[in-house]
Amino acid sequence: MVIVDRIFGWLLVVGGLLHAGGSWRSFHNDPSQLLWALSGSLAALLVAALNLLRTGRPADRPLALVSFFASLAWLAVAVGFGVLIGNLADPRAVIHALNAAVLAGLSLRTLMRAPRAAR
Repeated sequence: MVIVDRIFGWLLVVGGLLHAGGSWRSFHNDPSQLLWALSGSLAALLVAALNLLRTGRPADRPLALVSFFASLAWLAVAVGFGVLIGNLADPRAVIHALNAAVLAGLSLRTLMRAPRAAR
């Protein structure tokens, strides 16, 4: 299952990089729009990084919790993007939403399996 986890983490990295490239292509002449578009790319890359880090730390409950909520937030962003453009079936929205949903599920799985700290 770690391999599947890493695959989806790296898919989100690719999605974040493609988002950055598309943002540059669309907004390179509009710095304020480009800044906001690239902030989305950064967010995707940070969510991916959290999840990739989590795959190597199966006992780290706080990291799993942060990864879970970050992935849920990215899922909400992807769905929100689909709503804003009026097409929830747009491949950009679907791919990011699918990656985020799988990573959220895998983060929750890590959280549930990680040992609780002794008090």
